[in-house]
Amino acid sequence: MLKNIFHRLSGKVALEQQIHQLQRDVQQLRTLQETTLILAAQSAILQQRQYTDAILQDIQLAEFKVFSQWGDDGIIQFLVNYLDIPYEQQIFIEFGVEDYSEANTRFLLINNNWKVLIMDGSTAHMHKVQNSPLYWRQELTAMPVFITKENINSLITQNGIRGEIGLLHIDIDGNDYWVWNEIDVVNPIIVIVEYNAIFGANHSWTVPYKADFVRTDAHHSNLYWGVSLAAIADLATEKGYTFVGCNRNGNNAYFVRNDKLKALQPRTVQDAFMPSRFREHRDKSGKLTFVSGDARLEVIKGLPIYNTRTQQIETI
Repeated sequence: MLKNIFHRLSGKVALEQQIHQLQRDVQQLRTLQETTLILAAQSAILQQRQYTDAILQDIQLAEFKVFSQWGDDGIIQFLVNYLDIPYEQQIFIEFGVEDYSEANTRFLLINNNWKVLIMDGSTAHMHKVQNSPLYWRQELTAMPVFITKENINSLITQNGIRGEIGLLHIDIDGNDYWVWNEIDVVNPIIVIVEYNAIFGANHSWTVPYKADFVRTDAHHSNLYWGVSLAAIADLATEKGYTFVGCNRNGNNAYFVRNDKLKALQPRTVQDAFMPSRFREHRDKSGKLTFVSGDARLEVIKGLPIYNTRTQQIETI
């Protein structure tokens, strides 16, 4: 009997050792993949310099992907390098980052070693970042908090950030317009805001402000959220920024402060609007249905929407 128990225990220990070794192998592969991507991206950054004049006319030509969902890593690298942002202003704030494994600013953090404040409503996501090697390698603060227009300024200042900073990235799938409208404690050189391309190029719309707005709760489709490109571009103009374009996949809009624009080509919403082709519609059971094109807007017809130009609530 003791012999059988010994064999079973030995087998269990051996299996645990194999699992641990497999986990180490997987981590090594991920590290190798990340290193390969970073090296390729650094080569792409050097190539961007050969095409500066063309990229100044169309920032999409700078796109490449390392950690961003689409090609935003490349656009961000071009802008921060071209605009010659001083060391003391090499700070960025991004909120709505989930666990930061796929994020538009992660490569900027690793490659350029900026000071960083990221925020997300999920405590689990932020704890994952806090327990990662990024947290000791870089000057990174990860804060679990639900962003509202009422708390955003105090959240920024309580983390020791105020005045001139390099970049602000807003991606909260809801009150993006209202939050940027409220921010006055920092003066970013570059601002990136996610826009809802389903609203089209002609409407100046945002979802009405609701402090506890959550996209998945607002409508089962997952399509009723955020701000149109026209509305966020209007706000940018009011705040002293120039719209310089969108990413190719039609979800992020880029703005540069007027006094830092240099030779970047100003764009109009009609000229630079990018529709989206990703298909996020879900039915009432939460299942993806892959509704695409103009049919996506039909799904949310009749819902209330705020027109930022008339300052009135309409219906979609």
